[in-house]
Amino acid sequence: KLPLRPMHVWTIRVRLQIERRVRDLGLFDIALDSKLRGCDVVALRLADIMAAGTLRRRATIIQQKTGRRVQFEITEQTRRSVSAWLSRRRGDPDGWLFPSRLHPAAHLSTRQYIRLVKQWVTLIGLEPAAYGSHSLRRTKVSILYRKTGRGSMPPRSMQ
Repeated sequence: KLPLRPMHVWTIRVRLQIERRVRDLGLFDIALDSKLRGCDVVALRLADIMAAGTLRRRATIIQQKTGRRVQFEITEQTRRSVSAWLSRRRGDPDGWLFPSRLHPAAHLSTRQYIRLVKQWVTLIGLEPAAYGSHSLRRTKVSILYRKTGRGSMPPRSMQ
């Protein structure tokens, strides 16, 4: 799936803000910052991103698929959007960052997360078939690669 471009990221953020979709904005931002697979994004717990009642600047989790520890930065933008979400979030104060609306003890499902990603890209007029949850994982890397010319992405001619 294609990564989002900076203009797409900005447009999705603005549309989510205009529509007051606080949870979706927090989810979108944390997915971009963390570069995690969808299953790991939805399984984040408050304890993973908070310490002493405040949002951390860096978080560390163990990925479900690989079992490897991964650390990621939580940007100021993301801390603002997640804080706004936390002020509205209901449920266990030590539970899931994005709890399920249907099942109090569960987190947002990976399937629902994928549906949300499709909604977000459709919201700004992109073709949903070309984008998916993996697009958010690739976006930050793609943006950094374009800025620096370094990274693991192949040259344009090889894509």
